[in-house]
Amino acid sequence: MNLFRTEKINPMIGAAGISAFPMSSRVIQRMATEADPQNFILMYAVGANVAGQIASVIAGGLLLSFFAT
Repeated sequence: MNLFRTEKINPMIGAAGISAFPMSSRVIQRMATEADPQNFILMYAVGANVAGQIASVIAGGLLLSFFAT
């Protein structure tokens, strides 16, 4: 996605999209502050984390609906 945008997105945000809630967002925040002490991406990481959690629930529900009938 960063190839086509003029304003770049921090790639660490995508790493928080896994469903290990809320630990992955904390790990991403710690990695970001190690790289740049002024970097504060915790709220964005939590947003991506919640979106990943919701997507996992929807995908699980779809699989159950396909195979449970």
